Order: sequence, then C-alpha cells, then structure tokens
Amino acid sequence: MIGLASDHAGFPLKKFVRQYLEENNIDYRDYGTFSEESCDYADYAHPLAYAIEAGDCYPGIAICGSGEGISMTLNKHQGIRAALCWIPEIARLSRLHNDANVLVLPGRFISPEEARPILDTFLSTDFEGGRHKRRIDKMPLQKSE
Repeated sequence: MIGLASDHAGFPLKKFVRQYLEENNIDYRDYGTFSEESCDYADYAHPLAYAIEAGDCYPGIAICGSGEGISMTLNKHQGIRAALCWIPEIARLSRLHNDANVLVLPGRFISPEEARPILDTFLSTDFEGGRHKRRIDKMPLQKSE
C-alpha cells in the first residue's frame, strides 16, 4: 500500500495522484490534507513517515508547493529517504541509486501531465544495490563516542 501526504498547495496534484493510483489498481492510504485550506505540511509528513518506518505502507508520495518543505520534514526521520523529483530521470536515479522510499513532487511547479511519467518511473524502478547499498547504510546518524 502506498502512503500519500500533502499540504494545501500540494492538494490539487495529490487529487491527480489518487486518480492515477486508482486507475492503476494500486492501493493507497491518504494521510491528508483533504482540502486546499491552509495547513502545515509537517502535520501530514510525520504520520506518513511513521507509517513507512513501521511498515504500514511503502513507498510514499508527498507533495507540497515547492516540494522542499515536506521533503525536509520527511528526511528528519532516520528511516526515510525522500527524493524531490521534477523529471523522470531524477525519479529513476533516486530509486536506482538512493533507494528512495518517498517520491516528493513540487505541486506548484509540475502539471499532472508532467507528474505521470515521474510516477511511472518511480514506481517501476528497483534499487540497484551493490555499491549503492554501502552508501545507503551510511545515511542514518550514528552517535559519536
């Protein structure tokens, strides 16, 4: 099951993403928001991140106006690798090399027509592993002694 989250600025594009998932028979859980009424992206990013970390959903798709705020919030979580993608090639590389587990879209800067191939690419690309696994393993913060 895919997890979704957005703020008010990302809500219009999230409506398209829900439609895309439904058309492709992909189950999802929407962690909010549910309107274009002004809200704070962190209120929806954190529940999505916790759900991914707990194994309740995978991967996630998150959207805010620029994609930056919700991405920064998601990436505060040790088990999250949120990738801000605005073209399919970045979505491909974020999965292939970085094992991204959240696709972040900039809702005010891409159209549904631009989002579709990004979604297709992110959802169909597997992590390559190998030397990239070593790098992923170094991402979580380690306590210094």
